[in-house]
Amino acid sequence: MTRSHLSAILSLRGVLRLRAPQVRDGETSPELAGQSNGQRRRAPPRAASARFARAGDQKLSAAWMSILLAASAAIVVLSACLDAAQSATRFDGQKAFDHVRAMVALGPRPAGSAALAKTRDYIKKELSTLGITVEEQAFEASTPAGLIKMVNLRTVIGGPPTAKRLIVAGHYDTKLFKNVKFVGANDGGSSAAFLIELARAVVRAPLAMPIEVLFLDGEEAVRPEWEDPDNRYGSRFYVNAARKDGTLGTIQALVLVDMIGDRDLRIKRESQSTAWLTDVIWGVAAGLGRPQFVNEEMPVIDDHLIFLEAGVPAVDLIDFEYPAWHTPDDTLDKVSAASLQVVGDVVLTSLRTIERRISERGR
Repeated sequence: MTRSHLSAILSLRGVLRLRAPQVRDGETSPELAGQSNGQRRRAPPRAASARFARAGDQKLSAAWMSILLAASAAIVVLSACLDAAQSATRFDGQKAFDHVRAMVALGPRPAGSAALAKTRDYIKKELSTLGITVEEQAFEASTPAGLIKMVNLRTVIGGPPTAKRLIVAGHYDTKLFKNVKFVGANDGGSSAAFLIELARAVVRAPLAMPIEVLFLDGEEAVRPEWEDPDNRYGSRFYVNAARKDGTLGTIQALVLVDMIGDRDLRIKRESQSTAWLTDVIWGVAAGLGRPQFVNEEMPVIDDHLIFLEAGVPAVDLIDFEYPAWHTPDDTLDKVSAASLQVVGDVVLTSLRTIERRISERGR
C-alpha cells in the first residue's frame, strides 16, 4: 500500500467517524428509534440507556469498521487499477529504447538493403500485436546508384486511411556508408523506435482525431554528400501520392521526429517549421518542465519541408547538434530511454492540444 493510499484511507476513516451516530443519555438515537403509528419511541431510562448505548455503540462500531475496511479495500483496488491504466496508456521510454536495441542489432539499414527489410518486418510485427493494420507504400526510387526499391509504412489509428488526421512521422532507414559500419542508433533508430511506442500509447488512449503513424524510407542520401534530389525519397513519394489521390487536404498537420534519442538532448526550434505548431509544442514542454526543448532556433533541411511546400502545417523535432551524427559512433550507448521519454511525454500531450486548436480554428 502506498502513502497516497494510506492517506486516502485515513481521510475516509475520519469522515466515517464524523458521520457515525452518537447516542446520549435520555435522547432518542436516530438509528435505534422506530416509528409506531407515526409516533417516535421514547429513549430507555438513564441507567438502561447507558448500558444499551454501550452495546449499541459496539454493534455500530463493528458495522462502521466493516464499512471502513470495505471502503479501504476499494480504494486500494481502484488506485491499483488507475496506476495500471496510466502505465498502459502513457509513453514508455524504456520500451522505445528496447526497440532501438532490436533494430541496431540488425546492423546498418540503408534503403533497399536486406537489413532494412528485416526492420520493416520487425515494425509490422510489433504493430500487429496492437491489433492495427499496417499499409506498405512501395515504390522504386531513381537514385545516383540506380533504381532502389523503397517502402513507406503507415497506419492510421482511430479512422480510415483517408480521414482528416494528424501525422507523426520519422525515417527508419540509415545512411549508406561503404567502408564504415554505421548502425544509426539515434539517426534512424530513435525515430522508428519512438513511432512504434507512440502507436502503442495512442491505441490505448485514442484521440478524437485519427493519428497516422508514418515510417518514411529513403530520407538519407545515397551519395556521401547531401544534394537534392538525392534525399527524402519517401516523403516526396508520399506527398505526390496524396496529391494524385486527392487526400493531401485531409492531412491537418505533421509532427516529424528525427534524432530524438541523444543522451544530451537539446531540441531547438526548427526555424522553418509552422510557427503555431512550434509554439504549441514548446508551450507544452515548458508546462511539463522539460528544459530539453530550448528556446533557440536553427534551420534544418528534413522531411517536414516536403510537407510544408505542399501546404501542410509541419514541425520538425530534431537535436541536430549530435557529435556522433553520420559517424561509426552513432551506437546504442549514445541513446537514452530518458530522452525518448521526454519527447514522448511532450508529443503525446501536444497532440491533444493540436487537435483542439485545429477543431477551433482549422489548420
